[in-house]
Parts: sequence; C-alpha cells; structure tokens
Amino acid sequence: MKTLFVLFILTAKLAAEMPKIFAGLFEKETPVRASIGVIVPPVGIDKYIAKVEAAARKDPKWFKEFSETAKPGTPLPFHEKLGLTTEEYEDYLALWAKREFKATSEVMLVLRETTGNTWTLTASGEAGAISTLRYQPKEDIFRSPNGELKRLEDIKADPSSILGAWSGYEWRFEEETGLGKTKENLAIGKYDDKAFGIVVYRVQEISTEGSRLLDKSLVMRFPLGKAGHLKLPGAPPKR
Repeated sequence: MKTLFVLFILTAKLAAEMPKIFAGLFEKETPVRASIGVIVPPVGIDKYIAKVEAAARKDPKWFKEFSETAKPGTPLPFHEKLGLTTEEYEDYLALWAKREFKATSEVMLVLRETTGNTWTLTASGEAGAISTLRYQPKEDIFRSPNGELKRLEDIKADPSSILGAWSGYEWRFEEETGLGKTKENLAIGKYDDKAFGIVVYRVQEISTEGSRLLDKSLVMRFPLGKAGHLKLPGAPPKR
C-alpha cells in the first residue's frame, strides 16, 4: 500500500512538471497580459526603401539572387546596385535601428496542462488561434488541427532582424495536397534583454493556382515575470 502511495505521488509530480520550453516565460495557470503588434519603421526610411524597390524593378533577376544571400528579416548588405550611396545606406541602417514594436491590441495568455500530459497556451481575442495547439513534451511537437508541428533548429535572432535580438524555439507543419499548400509555424522565446517574452504564429493556406486562401500572422510580446501577470477579479492572492 505504501509503495502504491509513493508511486501515486511521483506520478502526480511528473505530470505537473513544466516543459523546458515554457520555463522562464510562463507559470502554470497564471494569466499573462500580452500585446499583439507590428514593427513600425521610423519616419524617413521610406525614401530609401523606394530607391531599393526601384533598383529591384530595374534588375529583378539580380535582386532576387542577391536577396537570397542575406539573412531572413535583416537589411540587405550594401551593394552599389541597390541604388543607395554609402552615406544613404549608413543612414538607412541608423533609421532601421530605431524601429519600434507598436501594440495593436491586448490579449491574455494562460499556460495550462491538459489531458494526456499535454500543454496548451490558451489565448484570448485575436490570438485565439494558438489555443488549438497542444504541446506534447515526450515527442517535442505541437499538434494542431492541421497536423504535427515538428521542432526546428533553435532561434538566435540577429539584433538587426525585424524583431530584434531574441532566442527561442520553433516548430513547423508543412503539407502539399491536390488542394494546395498549408504551412503553420509557432515560435516562442525571450528577448536578449530578458524584459519581454515573445510568441510568433503564422498559418497559410495557398491554392493550387497560387491564391492565398488564408494568411494569419501574430506577433505577441509580453513582460516577463510578475510585471506581466494579470490578477483576475475574485482570484486569491498568490503566495
């Protein structure tokens, strides 16, 4: 009887253990306030973007090949064919460094343990789509209505990337059928300054003709630690 009791306690403890991917970002059953937003470049950068776009139209083949050499989401390296002088390019980089995250709406995120030792990040409002994802720690996958999102290489974003310097984990689902292509990505992590956490989600459905049937993107930022915790009405104080 004693052995069974100890086994029961150990099983319960294991079931409640938080997966590593959520550690330092969320606390179980603790609501977190998050902002859905977009990255906004500063005033003045448009004139340089227009020049680069003009250069791309002038020689699309070269521009496509040159773009593929750059890190995704970062400014293109300097080249005289971009249509910018060295001084203009330096000014462009200085302006790019001043980009800001602009919140467009507020949502709530709650990490919950669900049946079968799975976990879900329940979200309110516009972020509700990620609530359908279930994390399975043993396989290190997220399961969505589309299928299994499999783990990719860890993220270590460059400071010049569109979202700034952050690190974390990413999962992806891809499928192509006679009806078209479906892609679904989820990434979670924290900024290098450890002030904010981040959740990035995108789902796309493209028809066989190339038309976008669905294209939903979410970038959510939330304060780490108690600064991001929400106290719900009637909830007892945490000890």
